[in-house]
Amino acid sequence: MARPRPPRRYAFVAGVAATVGLLPACAAPVTFTGSGDRLQVVTTTGILADLVRNVGGDRVLVDSVVPDNADSHGYEPTLRDVRNIVYADVAFSNYLLLEAQSVIRTLDANLREGTPNISLAEGATKYAAEVIPMVEDASLDTIWLGLRVRGTGQRFQATRSSDVLLTATEVTGPGRLVGYLTESFGTPDVTFDSADGFDPANGYRDDTATLPPDAHTHMSWAFTEPGVYRLTVRAELRVSQRSAPIPLGQQRFTFAVGVDPHTVPGFADPAVLGRGHADITVDVDSGRLYLYADPHGGGEASQRVYDPASTVVEVPNKALLEVPAGRGFRFLGRAGARVFQLPQAVLGRHVHGEIDPHLWQDVRNVQSYVELIRDTLIGADPPGAVTYRRNADAYLARLSDLDAYVAATIAAIPPAERYLVTTHDAFAYLSRAYGIPVAGFVTPNPATEPSLADRVRLTGTIRNLRVGAVFLEPNLRARSATLVEVAREQGVQVCPIYGDAFDATVDTYLKMMRFNADSLARCLRR
Repeated sequence: MARPRPPRRYAFVAGVAATVGLLPACAAPVTFTGSGDRLQVVTTTGILADLVRNVGGDRVLVDSVVPDNADSHGYEPTLRDVRNIVYADVAFSNYLLLEAQSVIRTLDANLREGTPNISLAEGATKYAAEVIPMVEDASLDTIWLGLRVRGTGQRFQATRSSDVLLTATEVTGPGRLVGYLTESFGTPDVTFDSADGFDPANGYRDDTATLPPDAHTHMSWAFTEPGVYRLTVRAELRVSQRSAPIPLGQQRFTFAVGVDPHTVPGFADPAVLGRGHADITVDVDSGRLYLYADPHGGGEASQRVYDPASTVVEVPNKALLEVPAGRGFRFLGRAGARVFQLPQAVLGRHVHGEIDPHLWQDVRNVQSYVELIRDTLIGADPPGAVTYRRNADAYLARLSDLDAYVAATIAAIPPAERYLVTTHDAFAYLSRAYGIPVAGFVTPNPATEPSLADRVRLTGTIRNLRVGAVFLEPNLRARSATLVEVAREQGVQVCPIYGDAFDATVDTYLKMMRFNADSLARCLRR
């Protein structure tokens, strides 16, 4: 059910609509200079750039670090991006760990001293934006195992640009242990691999994961033989790129792979983690390493600390899966060979915190963004205050109309038909604001061939809820052959929906939200 939505009324300013709200994303690259006559504003994403253009109008020149149709979770800034950041007068990021750490670090390191550097998702809460905690699905057949950093490291003077290094220094067991990420375009990126050993001479560089403070990431794990594995992990904090790492601690973690976890040598009566979500965790503030787990679902509120000295992570025999076809997965063995695998669960280099960062899927949150953008631009360019207020008022009025349109369009879908099945966990705000339940996700790891259980679960969801369509972001459609096949078998449409990036078809926020509402209504109403 949608939450109660008391109206936020904004007066429409006559004569402004012709120039505000109709500005598409720039096609040509934007180049900042040291002598421009307009306020130069850099944003991290195209959606934020569009909002700034609507508020700033002709007084601002705007550039987005992450280009349209790119993945904000994994984008690597270019030298052109760095140059524009250096010359920027104002910077806006979404943050809440939406953007890749490389984007945030590049932004923070290259802005001139005193340049306003605004995290919109965090700052907008002062303007009545509402946030949603991340709650993760515990319905997988096996455990989700990731890496987590708890705490901020403030006692070490750490910032959002600091790094926490989690390093595998030793593995014992009957076979190989590999920890890897599957990037947004399906390419594996190995983080830990016991096959080539661990080299202290180069600081274990090839077996180190890097996370920002107070964040976590999903990973895939593979074990080539059944038996008991023990993984030793070391943690360090690097406050800045110029400072030496600060040692935080070291711990050993135990896995029972295809064997009874209750009979692992050295454990009298172990706690066994075999379902739900768990993370190998370092607490930056205390220096402890442990397992932070939520075996039954419910998110951070039900997570608790498990001592590695008395806990075993179970990798059951049902995790014995075939190595996917494709040259990129050769590091696991030949295609078709069977290895024990714990799935990553979320496609892409998806580092995130405890708050869902996709606030813009609720139009009223974007109104809060716009108010913060308006006030920031006024502070940076006081002579433009009248223009910024006029433009913001006009755009806020259009957003009020958009909010009403999205709400009415989705409300017209009969409740029994109003379910969203998609691959990207980016629509919780859309769900809460407009009353469309997220019924599920397609597969734990869309970059690999879904298992029979995944296929059965997807088919069951479509049948049981009589789902009329499933929805994919355009840049994921080509990699979702199984979803398309199951949808065809069940007579279900595969329809587009936009999450956090524009393309040639949808190049403004207003277009994006209208498109999504229309797509949901067109595809779900029977």
